Amino acid sequence: MGIIMNAAPAASVGGSMYTLIFMVLMLVVLYFIMIRPQRKKEKADEEMRKNVQIGDEIETVGGIVGIIVKVEEKTVVIETSSDRCKMRIKKWAIAQNVSANEERAAAADKAKAAKEEKSSKKASKEDQPIEKD
Repeated sequence: MGIIMNAAPAASVGGSMYTLIFMVLMLVVLYFIMIRPQRKKEKADEEMRKNVQIGDEIETVGGIVGIIVKVEEKTVVIETSSDRCKMRIKKWAIAQNVSANEERAAAADKAKAAKEEKSSKKASKEDQPIEKD
C-alpha cells in the first residue's frame, strides 16, 4: 500500500507540469493575437497625431471633422465649417487624418494603375506573332 500512495503524487506533478506548459503557451498565443497588434495600432496612431500639419483634414473621436489651422504641442485648432468656426482640441482626440488617408489611397490607386499598365504591355508583346527569317 505504501508504494501506491507514493506513486500518486508523482503522477500529479507531471500533470501539473503539462498544465503549466499549456498555460504559458496560451499566454504566448494571446500576446501574438491580441496584445501585439493593439500596440502596433497605438504606435501608428501616435505617429499620425505627431505628424499632423496645418491644412490637414482630421476627424476627432467625437466625430467632428475639421481642417487644422494651428498646431501646438498638445493641442490643435481646427475650423469645423464654412463660417470659420474654430475649436481647440487635444491631440489625443484625433481619430484619423482624412487628408493622409486620401493621399495614401490615391498613391495606392496610382501604383495599381501603373502595375496594370505594365502587365497589359507585357501581355500585348506576348500576343504578337513571332516572325521567322
